[in-house]
Amino acid sequence: MTRPREQAGGLAALIERAGGIAHLLPAIEIEDVPDLEPILALIDGLERFDLAIFVSPSAVAKAMNLIRHRRGDRAWPSGLRIAAIGRGSRRALEQHGFDAIIAPADHADSEALLGLPALSSVAGRQIVIFRGEGGRELLGDALRERGAEVVYAECYRRTRPHIDCAPLLAAWAGGTVHAVTVSSGDGLANLYDMLGTRGQQWLRGTPLFVPHARHLDAAEQLGIREVVVAGAADEDVTAALVAYFAAAK
Repeated sequence: MTRPREQAGGLAALIERAGGIAHLLPAIEIEDVPDLEPILALIDGLERFDLAIFVSPSAVAKAMNLIRHRRGDRAWPSGLRIAAIGRGSRRALEQHGFDAIIAPADHADSEALLGLPALSSVAGRQIVIFRGEGGRELLGDALRERGAEVVYAECYRRTRPHIDCAPLLAAWAGGTVHAVTVSSGDGLANLYDMLGTRGQQWLRGTPLFVPHARHLDAAEQLGIREVVVAGAADEDVTAALVAYFAAAK
């Protein structure tokens, strides 16, 4: 498992409940953006927006922390609707007390969110998208094409962790790593760089479970021979793992 450490617990628990062993090697670290002034300015003016979209659980965690500290008792404008890319972000918002969240029931990507009726007629609407630095542009571009005014609130950045890969490499050498899961293209690239030459060879020969078909090309370019599109939600990844190994028996 290569998710950021703070997001790995749910998937690890599901894997172990299904009888597997979860080896954790976070390949992405979530950090604050170095300059908070742009997002704080947006937070101060939340009342002008009609819709706020959160693209990940990290966006929820970082943004809500800033909002609470910045706005205090007026934390969330009553008329500001809220949306999430997928189930993980929706659950994170529910933990902060939100309901009536616009989110796709299946799939966890911009395409699925854009397909919902609530986002079909947004001409003239003011929309803020909470995300990390340098995320995909598809969501914002599509909403602008539909006539919305869109701004990005970048509230975190992704970096490559400096951690010891030796325990994972030892597990691989001992034959106890049977699959690898990644949650993003950045995570896959970081993992490949972190593993070194020997680990990269093992990675190429190990089934890789990715959240979306758009990651297939990146995996192929790294020489990974078997890639399974599992979806992004914890439950989807676990189900894909269980189905894969059941079929392999």
